[in-house]
Amino acid sequence: MLLAALAAAVAYELHTSRLQSRELSRYAATLTWQLAPGPSSAVTFPDAGPFNERLGYTQLPGLINRLQQQHFVVEQQTRFSNALLNYSKRGFYVPYTEKTHAGLTLGDCRAEPIYEHAYPAYQFANFDEIAPQIINTLLFIENRALLDNSQPLANPAVDWPRFMKAALSQVGRAMELQDDSSGGSTLATQIEKYRHSPGGLTHSAQEKLRQMVSASVRAYQMGPETLAARKQVALAYLNSVPLAAAPGHGEVHGLGDGLWIWFNTSPEQVNRLLNPATGAGFTLAERGLALRRVVALMVAHRRPSYYLFAGRNELEATTDSYLRLQADAGLIAPALRDAALEQRLQFRNFTTEPVQHRVEGNKLLYASRGRLAGLLGLGYYQLDRLDLSAQTTLNAELQQKVSHYLTSLANPDTAREIGLYGKRLLSPEKTGDVRYSFTLFERTEHSFNVRVQTDNTGQPFDINDSSKLELGSTAKLRVLTTYLQMVADMHRLHGNKTLPALKELAPHKNDRLSHWAIDYLMRHPERNLEHMLADALERRFSASPHERFFTGGGLHTFANFRKEDNYRRPTLTEALRESINLPFIRLMRELIRHSLYQDPQRAQLLTDDKDPQRLIYLRQFADKEGTVFLRRFWNKYQGKPTEQQLAAFFDSVRPLRSRMAAAHRYLLPEASLAQFSTFMRERLPYDHKLTSSHIEKLYDQHGPGAWSLPDQGYIARKHPLELWLLSYLRQHPDATFTDVVNASAEQRQEVYGWLFKTRHRSARDSRMRTMLEIEVFTDIHERWQQMGFPFDQLVPSLATAIGSSGDRPAALAELIGIILNDGVRLPVVRINSLHFASNTPYEVHLGPDMQRATRVMPVAVARALRGALSQVVEGGTARRLQGSFSLNDGTPLVLGGKTGTGDNRIETVTRYGQVIKSQARNRTATFVFYLGERHFGTLTAYVPGEQADNFRFTSALPVQVLKGMEPILRPYLQPGAQTLCHQQFAASESTPRNDG
Repeated sequence: MLLAALAAAVAYELHTSRLQSRELSRYAATLTWQLAPGPSSAVTFPDAGPFNERLGYTQLPGLINRLQQQHFVVEQQTRFSNALLNYSKRGFYVPYTEKTHAGLTLGDCRAEPIYEHAYPAYQFANFDEIAPQIINTLLFIENRALLDNSQPLANPAVDWPRFMKAALSQVGRAMELQDDSSGGSTLATQIEKYRHSPGGLTHSAQEKLRQMVSASVRAYQMGPETLAARKQVALAYLNSVPLAAAPGHGEVHGLGDGLWIWFNTSPEQVNRLLNPATGAGFTLAERGLALRRVVALMVAHRRPSYYLFAGRNELEATTDSYLRLQADAGLIAPALRDAALEQRLQFRNFTTEPVQHRVEGNKLLYASRGRLAGLLGLGYYQLDRLDLSAQTTLNAELQQKVSHYLTSLANPDTAREIGLYGKRLLSPEKTGDVRYSFTLFERTEHSFNVRVQTDNTGQPFDINDSSKLELGSTAKLRVLTTYLQMVADMHRLHGNKTLPALKELAPHKNDRLSHWAIDYLMRHPERNLEHMLADALERRFSASPHERFFTGGGLHTFANFRKEDNYRRPTLTEALRESINLPFIRLMRELIRHSLYQDPQRAQLLTDDKDPQRLIYLRQFADKEGTVFLRRFWNKYQGKPTEQQLAAFFDSVRPLRSRMAAAHRYLLPEASLAQFSTFMRERLPYDHKLTSSHIEKLYDQHGPGAWSLPDQGYIARKHPLELWLLSYLRQHPDATFTDVVNASAEQRQEVYGWLFKTRHRSARDSRMRTMLEIEVFTDIHERWQQMGFPFDQLVPSLATAIGSSGDRPAALAELIGIILNDGVRLPVVRINSLHFASNTPYEVHLGPDMQRATRVMPVAVARALRGALSQVVEGGTARRLQGSFSLNDGTPLVLGGKTGTGDNRIETVTRYGQVIKSQARNRTATFVFYLGERHFGTLTAYVPGEQADNFRFTSALPVQVLKGMEPILRPYLQPGAQTLCHQQFAASESTPRNDG
């Protein structure tokens, strides 16, 4: 009796699902989550499953970590309930209403959409929208009892008769009593499988059980009655069933995309054809073909990679079988069956009819979608399929206006109207050859936000943000910044000293800056920093070009742009305003000497050559300084593959035969003559006189053992320890910095000790000055990097003062922003919101870390620089801008900036310095500026290649282009307008959501 009662109870439960509906719905109600501020540890991310991988859920821990390393912070994240946390940690799939339609959405600073990629492209919006014939076909092939109204509590995860039949067939197959086995999966478990199981496959009985349990819990989340959940299963299946991958498209999901991609037919039309309410007006042949295509795809999903390619004939036959079976079951009329049987499947020809996914190539998307891809380390294909909504700081409306304006400048009539013709500007036949790039920033409380980043090229590469250009006189702003910082440092060190204490100071005779600063402090007892900086800007320096300067290992001369400046002795303010070169060459020399003599250890190297303590001191100096420089070089190359390390190093070597040869033969001593020859020709493409015999001579001359490490460094004009470190890392790629220090003890002594082995003191001093100049430039480079200088090193030459170290226009604009912000550097922000997995258990909001403000210069220095930059507009090289920008009420905007022109070319010279050949590489003209209190940016005109020889424009060109942009920019520059942006902050207050 007991067994009979138990059997009856089991049968009753299998038939009604009453017990499981009650208990599973109660349990499912505890599986909840909430979105709360800050990062969460109470969340479990999926680690497998095609659906989770495509939408990025499996990658979220890595993406969050990557973003945090790039100064993003988690602003909001979900917290699982304890029940859900335990459930997910047991390996079951988190129950929630999963998305079948998701992808990347990008908005601008006004939250206006600028890019949307919804995948799959075609979806049924709801169950009632699906044609009954499509539903009937699906249920007939896959799960006939799914929508049985007589069982309101039914569990869609288990079809018990089908399950028992499948189990018995598996036993029969195991006992070799039958060849084929039946499948026991319902639509609900199939969805769990192809979405969440590893690889979308069932690899074990344990995995099958996980699918069934997960599907059951998901079905009862909406309560004991499951008809609505079962309809949702059918809808989700039709919208997301995987149907292989198509050439030129990638993965195909859902019936709608399957019809469009595989058969090049409209899903909406197929749905109309198979709906009795809308299909009556079509021919029987049209309806039959539509039905055949639907049946074919419902069959193909079982082995899509086979049926949709090599197995198309078998797919036709199986489709015919199911059409006959449906007619036999009374699901379709015989006439419709016959019409469908008469049709054949016509697949899309992907060669002649490729699937088109056109993404408009404009600068707005390159600057946002492209940057986002780099930020996340993903390709566009992966990026577009992420469940992600992101917001950029760009103003799309303003960006489009500026882009149109820059493009219009190619029209000679427009260029004439803007005033681009004349001396040092353009002529009508050349307007179409100039590339313009414009970037506009807005200074907010916590960040420098990029509002416009565009050009007239229509290409992804951005001149302002991605290039390394010699920008000429813009480097003078960096030099002047360093100068005023050093003056402020002297004020900080000595400003509080008494007059007798100041008189006791005895700076080196060559340290003119210290002498001037101490003298100033002695003469001005009030010791006011602002006044001291103002006087520092009024110091006069000769503009004479008739002096040879020892720098970069040799004697060099420099010239001014205008010959009439050669006999002047301008103040530094005048030299900046009128962009005169020689005062800044002499100022840079003064800064180098100041840095050198401020360090007593370095200064000692230039004192008495016969001092017996010099050797002891030199050894101590070598050990200490060598370790410091190794650390700097280690930071430069750490984490890069060997190929990148070498490429970065060789890019920094001036392309001269001896320098390249010395560096290559030291770093790659095992290279053959052929490999060396290939390297030299690649690195010296413009050296047309470099013959094979020259290369062979260089190969032998600089071979292993021919020179000492210090000599190799001297020849290459690189710090010898940088050479040694790269060589060591090639042989020990896994070495730690401790390993490097321990292994370099001998080399650190050798790099400095060689100075005593030279017979003549003049030669010794010459080499020592070259080496010390390299080291001092490394110190100055650290100062420049604090101000946003984008490259790993400076060219150790006074020519850096006029641009030889290169720069990026956007990096110079950042320096302008620092000056505008009273010396505080704020993070540059282009992406200000990342919202992953909205309305799912994995939801997380990230935004840039706004607590990264860093004071990098005193307020007084920033204000002194701002005043000097305003002089450039009021009466200097940008004076054509004077009075051109104003607010709506007529109030003039305060403007300032710095101009720079780069005529970059390869020159061949004789041993006496005579230029015998000059070949243009590019021509640039840049203006970095500020417009009022909150906006700053950069505008660059650029002509690449040899055609640059045909142009003589200067920085007057970008200044005039900016002037013509005033009507466009004016509405966005109004105080308090935030560039007409209304920002949405991800961390704003919101009601916590419980999505159980």
